[in-house]
Amino acid sequence: MAKDLYSTLGVARGASAADIKKAYRKLAKANHPDTHAGDAAALARFKDVSAAYTILSDPDERGKYDRGEIDADGQPKAPSGFGGGGGGGGGFNPSGGFAGFGGAAPGGGTRFEFGGDPSDLFSELFGGRAGGGSPFGQDPRQSFGGRAAPPKGSDVAYRLNVPFEDAALLKPQRISLQNGRTLDLKLPAGFEPGRQVRMAGQGEAGPGGAGDALVTLEITPHRFMRRDGDDIRLDLPVRLSEAVLGAKVKVPTPDGVVMLGVPAGATSGRTLRLRGRGFTRADGTRGDLLATLQVDLPPDDAELRAFAERWGDASRNPRSALGVD
Repeated sequence: MAKDLYSTLGVARGASAADIKKAYRKLAKANHPDTHAGDAAALARFKDVSAAYTILSDPDERGKYDRGEIDADGQPKAPSGFGGGGGGGGGFNPSGGFAGFGGAAPGGGTRFEFGGDPSDLFSELFGGRAGGGSPFGQDPRQSFGGRAAPPKGSDVAYRLNVPFEDAALLKPQRISLQNGRTLDLKLPAGFEPGRQVRMAGQGEAGPGGAGDALVTLEITPHRFMRRDGDDIRLDLPVRLSEAVLGAKVKVPTPDGVVMLGVPAGATSGRTLRLRGRGFTRADGTRGDLLATLQVDLPPDDAELRAFAERWGDASRNPRSALGVD
């Protein structure tokens, strides 16, 4: 039974150009080799719907098909000086068409033409993957040649533990790959643990070029800093005299040691903020470092004990807010 292009796309003969395009988009996505690797039936369906769309998306070719001047393969139904539809190689036709689905083309092949640049349609359909994510190579039009481009090599997965301070500052990380290369990996701004970075062409070699390296980023825990969103938190010990009288104290940050002013009368649990000393956000700005004060009392200090015994604060109840008398 002869093929019917409208049935192939699942549309009526009077369907609009928009309906034809919508049907093609749906079927092409559903049967695209990217999601059906090794599925010969899906590849055949993908070629059929692509061939149908090639004719029906072109007003002139669609008119010829509707009038019965060409068949579902784009071949003339009556002698017209084109030499009939001999067999031939397939592949991209430099004159602007695609060989491999039927129809006459110079050199004995076959030819179809899109109404516009087919790479635009592939970019729209598959998110701009025509440049490298397609299994057909750099040009998506290679998929219309009746043969697929040589496959790329396999991707190789890596896991990289990034030091805490380097992650905050986005310092490039040197990574040794199994292909023997040592490269500097640029960390993406605003990344979270588990983020995957793709290094194109750094995977296993293959007939169609090397695959990619897929690097999963982790952050090595710090011994006293901890991440809180884009901020960094740490507990900062201070002496009793520094808390009572106020002082300038040194604080470690990913950028190095900075000075922080402790106000007089500060108590344990009070949090002080150092702006711009946290993790780098996606927009390039940075979070803050939040230092929580911990008043550190020396053990068995006789002078401090004597001071506390004569200090008249017994009438003050710091737990009154908790409802404890």
